Amino acid sequence: MSNDSSINEFLILAFTDTRELQLWQFWLFLAISLAALLGDGLIITAIVCDHHLHTPMYFFLLNLSLLDLCSISITVPKAMANSISDTRDISYAGSLCACAMDVPHLWG
Repeated sequence: MSNDSSINEFLILAFTDTRELQLWQFWLFLAISLAALLGDGLIITAIVCDHHLHTPMYFFLLNLSLLDLCSISITVPKAMANSISDTRDISYAGSLCACAMDVPHLWG
């Protein structure tokens, strides 16, 4: 007899069980993520458009902004969706995607 069970998701703990605080958390995450997306977009646009900024230091900043843009667009919307929909589960496929985006930060 073999064990054929598999787990497809795991549970995360919520910050709060109060609905009003969950909505405040959603709006706070939305404001912070929009500010970060705007900042990253401005950095990317400035470096790409100005030819005086095509130096190694600004190339490094461009790459950091792109990595930040990718990681924010994956993890924060999932946290916001969990906050607003009152769910606490994350699929393993979703967590692997988020981990794959964070691995380059660990390598260098």
